[in-house]
Parts: sequence; structure tokens; C-alpha cells
Amino acid sequence: MLYTLLCYHDEAVTTAWSEDEDAAVMEKLETVHQRWADRLRPVVRLMPTSAATTLRKSDDVVLDGPFAETKEQLLGFYLLEADTLETALAFARDLAQANPGGAYEVRPVMAYYPDRTAPDDAAAG
Repeated sequence: MLYTLLCYHDEAVTTAWSEDEDAAVMEKLETVHQRWADRLRPVVRLMPTSAATTLRKSDDVVLDGPFAETKEQLLGFYLLEADTLETALAFARDLAQANPGGAYEVRPVMAYYPDRTAPDDAAAG
């Protein structure tokens, strides 16, 4: 089954990291990535929320920023092939050991292909 791990953290904290602090976290995460390489699918680190644009359908208005009313912002996500939720949680714990602070939301993924023809590499439970 395919799981997504949504990575949340206080963006004010992560953007305040020095280049050395950021590089140290990325190095620890790379070690985790190498351990789980056979199960990892795309890994995405999002640009800061200051680079985000939001379209609100109800007003058909485009706004600068995500305007999420939360302390922690979505800063990235992983797609992981795992047989069980416990395996996906083990990966999340591994990530949490490498990254100071934040939270990881683990959620099963259901592939969506309107024409019902999924690419061969689209693994979904």
C-alpha cells in the first residue's frame, strides 16, 4: 500500500536555521532516505509559504500565501510503499529522530486516475 507522510513544522523555526543547521538536518534525513530507499517514492520539500498562492473557489480570488490558520505549516511530504501502517509509522519515527521538532501525519493514499488507466509504477492499495 502507498502511504503519504505529511511533514509539518513551525516554518519560523526552520527558516531561522543557519545554512549549517539546515545542512545537518538534511544530512541526517539523507541517512534515513538511504535506509528506506527501496520503499521511498517521491520526496518533496516545499518552498516557504511566502511563495504560496491560494485560489479560493468560493470567491474565485487568488491570494498570496496559504493562509492556513495553524502554528505548523506543511513543509514537505513523502510517498512510501509499506505493507502495513506500522511500517509507515516506523518510517515516520525514523524521520522524527533525524529532524528536531515538527509532526508527521501518516495517511494511506488512493490513486486517482479519471481514465482508470494507472501508470505501471503507480502503487496504490
